[in-house]
Amino acid sequence: MTDTTRTAPHGGIVCITGATAGFGAATARRFTADGWRIIATGRRQDRLDVLAAELGDGNCLPLCFDVRDADAVQAALGNLPEAWRAVDVLVNNAGLALGLEPAHRCSLDDWTTMVDTNIKGLLHVTRALLPGMVERRRGHVINLGSITGTYAYPGANVYGGTKAFVMQFSRGLRADLHGTGVRVTNIEPGLAESEFSVVRFGGDADRAARLYEGASALRPEDIAATIAWAVSCPAHVNVNRIEVMPTSQSFGALPVHRA
Repeated sequence: MTDTTRTAPHGGIVCITGATAGFGAATARRFTADGWRIIATGRRQDRLDVLAAELGDGNCLPLCFDVRDADAVQAALGNLPEAWRAVDVLVNNAGLALGLEPAHRCSLDDWTTMVDTNIKGLLHVTRALLPGMVERRRGHVINLGSITGTYAYPGANVYGGTKAFVMQFSRGLRADLHGTGVRVTNIEPGLAESEFSVVRFGGDADRAARLYEGASALRPEDIAATIAWAVSCPAHVNVNRIEVMPTSQSFGALPVHRA
């Protein structure tokens, strides 16, 4: 008989990277409301403390580290308290875009930071938690990709490249995890209003606000609901990828430069 139960019942454990803002914070709130316990990771201890207080005593384990630091990741996730070790869902949310300049004018430091965070950071956390999921023969890895991993636009150069990596890595994980019971889903949002663009534009909140003006962009809660749905599917159902845009966003013609 086919097993149609969830990967884990309500009350399972979800580890969310980049949990102090945007998609991560919204996902932490959504899963807490649904009865899960949250391992919330981020680089800002003050924000982690606020989130943990909001989610409630015993519902949240805040861990402060930078996903780019492989040793810090292993120290934190490799030494979880006994009651928090059986992680059922990993949400690889930590990531960022920096700048919107064309490749020949961009900052090489920005490129390196995006690669170190969006690719290496995701790998560090996944490698730390995946063996336990395989051993328990259950689990779900949720990777936050982007439509930019599929559709290029000017200035997306390395950011789009990192998200294309996330998409292909997710597919590779599915192949490697065949028969283990561990599921993998790549979530690929389009235009979404959060701190993302403020970070991308170096803290220029006015410029970020203009990007979303009148656009009815996705909200972090929309992505949290999407993640929750993918996780809630029966254990025999793996949602490989979800590409989600606001209704206001669609596809445009490829530009042609005429001399």
